[in-house]
Amino acid sequence: MIYVGTCGFSYKDWIGPFYPLGTKPADMLALYAGRFGAVEIDSTYYAIPRPSLFESMAKRTGPDFRFTVKAPGSITHAPVDGEPPPRDFSAFRACLEPLEQAGKLGAVLVQVPGSFSPSHDAWRRLELIRQRWPGMPLVAEFRNRRWQEDDARERLRALEFGWCNVDEPRLGPLMRPDAEVTSPVGYVRFHGRNAAKWWKQDRSPAERYDYLYTKEQLVEWLPRIAEVSERTEQTYVFFNNHRNGQAATNARQMAALLGMTTPPQDERDDRPQLSIFSDGD
Repeated sequence: MIYVGTCGFSYKDWIGPFYPLGTKPADMLALYAGRFGAVEIDSTYYAIPRPSLFESMAKRTGPDFRFTVKAPGSITHAPVDGEPPPRDFSAFRACLEPLEQAGKLGAVLVQVPGSFSPSHDAWRRLELIRQRWPGMPLVAEFRNRRWQEDDARERLRALEFGWCNVDEPRLGPLMRPDAEVTSPVGYVRFHGRNAAKWWKQDRSPAERYDYLYTKEQLVEWLPRIAEVSERTEQTYVFFNNHRNGQAATNARQMAALLGMTTPPQDERDDRPQLSIFSDGD
């Protein structure tokens, strides 16, 4: 089963390029769910919401829609030799309960910083996360290619941590393109290849994700996505190049390349049409 979508859906600069002019923020999720079968929620990195938020979001999407949710930064970006706040572990788990009860929680993305490299303390942090969230479908996204070693992947399998394959600029220590699987959940994130703005932005951190993939660049990933999906129960493919709706554009293109169908751009309405949801194995 393959789901294609974007990292986030509530962006003002998507009104026009993706959402109809005049779209209100409260209407975005229903419109989004009419085009994509899953979304990655990243706002939870900055603040843990009340369970009522996800209860509302679950009700506004169809039964086959899936959410993946980013773990709080207070846990993933806390000093690796320290201890994240215990209350954040329990609060985050509690906020996800409506999605779990609705059968709509696809995975929790544990994204760590580039300074998080394989070490005793790093493994202790991953073990702690697994201990605090038993049974939760976890996926780790690393930003240091030292993790792309066989022994690290074997230890992730033992912890039942999934692996996030990424497309990003080919710079320094950043991760290489891969098709790795370490759990029943496959995961791919497209960050864009804006190398000039990756380390330093002029006005906004969002400039890092100002990038539009070409069709040829998306085609490069088809064999990798196929390999990941063949080895997992469900695979999520998300685009994070969100400036000016570019993520939505590339997600629709990728869905088409994968043989999925989406409503035409001019046939938007408020009905949750899950037509980008794959009916494959």
